[in-house]
Amino acid sequence: MIFDVKIDSISSSGFGVCRIDRMVVFVADAVTGDEVRIKIIKAKKNYAVARVEKMLKKSNIRIESDCDVFKKCGGCAYRNITYDAESQIKQTVIKDAFLRIGGIDINVDEYVGASSRCRYRNKGQYPISKENDELKIGFYAPRTHNVVDCRNCLLQPELFSKIINEFAEFVDEEKISVYDEKTEKGLLRHIYLRNAQATGEVMVCVVINGKKLPQREKLVKRITEKFPQIRSVAINFNTEKTNVILGNKTEIIWGKNYITDVLCGIKVQISPMSFYQVNRVQAEKLYKKVEEYASLSGKENVVDLYCGAGTIGLSMAKKVKKIIGVEIVEQAVENARENAKINNIENAEFICGDAEQCAKILYERKEKADVLIVDPPRKGLTDDLIDTIVKMNPERLVYVSCDVATMARDCKIFKEKGYEIDKLSAFDLFPGTIHVETVVLLSQRRPYTHIDIKLDL
Repeated sequence: MIFDVKIDSISSSGFGVCRIDRMVVFVADAVTGDEVRIKIIKAKKNYAVARVEKMLKKSNIRIESDCDVFKKCGGCAYRNITYDAESQIKQTVIKDAFLRIGGIDINVDEYVGASSRCRYRNKGQYPISKENDELKIGFYAPRTHNVVDCRNCLLQPELFSKIINEFAEFVDEEKISVYDEKTEKGLLRHIYLRNAQATGEVMVCVVINGKKLPQREKLVKRITEKFPQIRSVAINFNTEKTNVILGNKTEIIWGKNYITDVLCGIKVQISPMSFYQVNRVQAEKLYKKVEEYASLSGKENVVDLYCGAGTIGLSMAKKVKKIIGVEIVEQAVENARENAKINNIENAEFICGDAEQCAKILYERKEKADVLIVDPPRKGLTDDLIDTIVKMNPERLVYVSCDVATMARDCKIFKEKGYEIDKLSAFDLFPGTIHVETVVLLSQRRPYTHIDIKLDL
């Protein structure tokens, strides 16, 4: 079915949106204001999906994408519109999510855009495949595991592109096999690069489906001589049938087991498994806002759940009485403890364990939490963890999230249990993509008590 339509808006996933006879239609590669001829390619009960057959009139926010694989790769969604338009979309997505999911009508108090859409990432995870004897290293196409060859992603440092090309030559010359998801055979799965932007140090990690990387000494010699910025080379072993990139075991085969960056004036050691914000410049601005929301006087006990390598807590440690960080990744906790040591921070304690279980332990040992900080993965917080946090009775709760939908859901629960959102700010750590980092300050309005009422009927 063919229709001529005008695009009303852009969805949070980057699709143009229009309506035909009250049916919502998502249109790939269309933007707000476009007038297009579309073809319906999928029709469901409540929505349809379409593609553009002909551009009738271009929107005034549309620009030419600067990426050759923009339409093929699943990484970016907004390289075909102005950055002002992207920023407005992200603010609208935040406001809509809180209203629709959380039932909370709120404005974005401050939106901090990025200075550039390009070369801001400090981490790249590149899947590897082979098709018709052609090596592909890049990123997955949308909603597939088909690798789009992209060795010079505009989000990544140019140095990453050079390392990837050198690695690809090594793979071809040594005839190393590549993992096939269908057959579960082959060796190479991903190449994973990290860059400490303040120091320039680089980590290279090769993810394999096996026990050994052939000619690994030759690879180390080749890349470290050509790229002196490399300070660490690792192999990660992932032999599971999974779409998770990293396995549980990592071996450092050359150099240090970490690279060192500087964030908010704090030296930070980063290992292969450590969580670390991908946009250092924007992360510094975000963490300063977290500190502002925490409203520190120097007397506070601060609990930092999902602390990763301890970056948020350590950035404000000298302005509080005590920091307790909780993180489930053992290597990240080791980094956090070492980060405290190298920065001469003595009032920080880091616990390795699940956030939900550790929060219960902290509550049971009567640890005071004047300020509690959470920066969970995209799935957000569990109901049990929220309940424990409320029992811990923090005066201020600072919630950081890269998924506004789960944050809105959780804030609704916190509101029901006596907390209100005082402030909300957003930081674009991921320009060009659908993602945005949001931070809210929740303050206690009334103590929450759970009362079981039994009725005799």
